[in-house]
Amino acid sequence: MTSPPRVLGAQLADGITKGNMWALLFLATAGTAVVSFLPSTQPHILTTILGVPESGQGTIVGLLGFTAELAMVLSLAWYGALADRFGRRVIVVGGLALCAIGAVLFPFAGNTAVLVVLRVIFGLGVAAINAMLSTIAIDYVRERSRGKSYGLIGVFGGLGALVAVLVVAKLPQTMEKRGLDPVAATRLSFLLIATGILIVAGLLWATLSRVPADVAAERTPLTRLVREGLVLARDPGVALSYAASFVARADLYVVVSFLTLWISDYATSERGLSSAEALAKAGAVVGISQMVALLCAPVFGWLGDRMRRQDLLILAQLIAAGAYLSTLLVSDPLGPGMMIVAVLIGIGEIAGITTAGPMLAQQVPAAVRGAAFGVHTLCGSLGIMIVSALGGALHDAWRPAGPFVVSGVFGLLVAIFGLVVRHRIKARTEDDTPLEALPTG
Repeated sequence: MTSPPRVLGAQLADGITKGNMWALLFLATAGTAVVSFLPSTQPHILTTILGVPESGQGTIVGLLGFTAELAMVLSLAWYGALADRFGRRVIVVGGLALCAIGAVLFPFAGNTAVLVVLRVIFGLGVAAINAMLSTIAIDYVRERSRGKSYGLIGVFGGLGALVAVLVVAKLPQTMEKRGLDPVAATRLSFLLIATGILIVAGLLWATLSRVPADVAAERTPLTRLVREGLVLARDPGVALSYAASFVARADLYVVVSFLTLWISDYATSERGLSSAEALAKAGAVVGISQMVALLCAPVFGWLGDRMRRQDLLILAQLIAAGAYLSTLLVSDPLGPGMMIVAVLIGIGEIAGITTAGPMLAQQVPAAVRGAAFGVHTLCGSLGIMIVSALGGALHDAWRPAGPFVVSGVFGLLVAIFGLVVRHRIKARTEDDTPLEALPTG
C-alpha cells in the first residue's frame, strides 16, 4: 500500500489533494489577516473618522467587540451545521464576502451606532471563517496528524497576523505619506483591503476541496446537528475544549484590540504622535507577539501528537494566564518591559489556540464535526463578549491592563477545571460513530 500524501509532514485524508491542503494554509494566512486587521485599526477609526476622545475609546472598543460577538453567537452553530450539509467552501467564501462589505463601509460610518452595525456584519463573516478554519483543519488530515495540522494552522495564521499588523494596519500611514489627508487615506486603505478580501475569496473557491458533505450529515435536520454539538458537551473532554476555546479566542481579541488601543493611546497622548503613526507603533509591538506565536506554533503542534491532549491544554492555559497577568507589571507600553510581555503573550496566545481544537477533534465523531466546531467557536465568541465588555470598562475605569487581567483570570479557571476532569477524559477510538449512537436526550 502506498503511504498517504503529505504536506509539511501532515498526512492528508482520503480524497484531499496537496493543492487542497495548501489552500487551507492560504486560508489560515489570509483569513487570520482579515480577522485581525479590523480590530487593530479600531482606535484609528475612532480618532480619525469619529473624533472620539481617548478617555472613552476603551468602552467603545468593548461595545464593538460585544455586539459583533453577540451576532456571532447567534450564527456560529448554524454555520457548522450548514457546512455539514452544504460543504465548507460555500461558508468560507460567504464569510469573506461579509468581511469585505464590513471593511469597505467601516471608515464611512458617521456615528458609533453605524460603526456597531458594520462591525456586526464583519463579525458574521469572521464567524464563518473561524468555524470553517477549525473544521477544515481536521477534515483534511488523518487523525494522527491533527496536532501537526493545528500547528501548521498556527504557523500560517501567525503569518497572517503579522501581515495584518505590520502591513495592512500601516496602509493609512502609507497613504498619508503619499499626500492624502487622514480621512481620505483611511477610506482608500479600507477600499483596497476589501478588494483584496474578494480576490482571496475567489482563489479559495477555486482551490478548496469540492468533496461533498458527509452523507449522514446530509440526511440529518439542521436543528439536530446544532443540538448534537451542544449535547456532546456531556463528554468532559469536549467540555474542556469548549472552555478552552472560550478563553483562547478572547485572548486573541485582547491582543489585536486592546493591546493596539493601549499603545496607540499612549503614543498619541504621551509621545505626541499622529493617529496613523501611533497605529504603526502599535503594529510593531503586536507584530512581536505574533512573530513569537508564529515560531512557537509548530512546538505546540508537535507536542499535541506526543502528549495527552488534555494535559497539554492545561499547560497551555497556565502559560497564557501567566502571560496576560504579567501586563500588570508594565508602566510604559513603548518601553522594553512591554517587549518582554509581548513575547510572553505571543507564547500564551498560540498555546491556547493550537491545543483546544485537537482536544475536541479526538472526542467527537466525524458526522457532527462541523456542528461541534461551530459550538466550539461559539464558546470563543461568548468569551470575547464577556472579556470585551468587562475589559473595555476596566480599561477606562481602572487601567489599560484590565482586559488582560480578565483573560488571565479566566485562563486560570479553565486550567483548574481541566485538572478536575483530566482523569475522566477518554479519547474516542472510533471517529465515525454514527449519529444514531450519540446521546440525544
